[in-house]
Amino acid sequence: MPHIKNALLRFRIIDKMIRNKYKSYPSKQELREACEESLYGSIDGAHICNSTIEKDLFNMKIEHDAPIKYSKKNRGYYYENPDYSINDIPLTEDELSSIKYAVDTLHQFKETPFFKEFGNAIDKIVDRVSVGDEQNEMSKYIQFEAAASIGGNEFLPILLEAIQRRRKVWFIYTSFTKGAGKPRKVSPLFLKEFQKRWYLVSYDSSSEDIRTYALDRMEEPKILEDLQDNLKDFKPEEYFKNAMGITSYKGNAYVIKLKAKEIASKYLKSQPIHKSQEIIKEIEDGSTYFQLKLLISEELIRALLSYGGEIEIIEPKELKTALIERISAMHKVYQLK
Repeated sequence: MPHIKNALLRFRIIDKMIRNKYKSYPSKQELREACEESLYGSIDGAHICNSTIEKDLFNMKIEHDAPIKYSKKNRGYYYENPDYSINDIPLTEDELSSIKYAVDTLHQFKETPFFKEFGNAIDKIVDRVSVGDEQNEMSKYIQFEAAASIGGNEFLPILLEAIQRRRKVWFIYTSFTKGAGKPRKVSPLFLKEFQKRWYLVSYDSSSEDIRTYALDRMEEPKILEDLQDNLKDFKPEEYFKNAMGITSYKGNAYVIKLKAKEIASKYLKSQPIHKSQEIIKEIEDGSTYFQLKLLISEELIRALLSYGGEIEIIEPKELKTALIERISAMHKVYQLK
């Protein structure tokens, strides 16, 4: 069993190497070293030899239909179908067994200080793996939320490395509004996930301000040798303290007061809009008055609009005005003719 499990792990490592667009066409030697370093912490060939990698490449073709080809020109391996990934293939019983063992080990440490903040994530993994053996049969009775493949996640390692090494990064960025790619050179500060999409929070010296970039709209990120601008006073927890989602900016947060009808109140109590949310007063008809302290952002407006007429903004005036403008625009679209 250990031999089989190690082979499955090597398949994943080889797949990741071949799909790495920043170091294309890995050689057999590079694949061997990557597998040995990941599994044993060395690259001297004492644990994995080139013939093992040759067998792995062959078995990936036979067992997983991997479209692996060798380029004589580039002296390395590539996928004939660039969209192929072994990660899209359902897990085998051996892989599920390996994951179960790892999850069981991880679950034992869930309450330790270091892992506490990941408690919910660990629980979700445990729940998913616990039904893994019967996943085909259980799909009739249970369905997990599937994350859409938005893209950009492959840039996480290179951006994280740049942050840790305190180096600037360069990339092409295409915004939703302008629609044209533009080169950017920034000091990466922090990576943040919101609604299954990753963002890079950075300092742009050309604008002398903090900018946020979505990873799925990036192209060709590269780590530069330029040291990042010194921003020791940047603290992520403070920067996002009064923000909902990814949008934050300089300015004072608003004290937001709203009234929610009975059903909306139950949703807000079970899933608060923001950690600053608190109950001010409960009414006999089931309505509840809430108070929050937040910056007015696109994420906040969209969240409030999702409740329709079940929520009424009491203050501030600025937020009420923003919602009225959105509702008026919707009315023009949907008004009966």
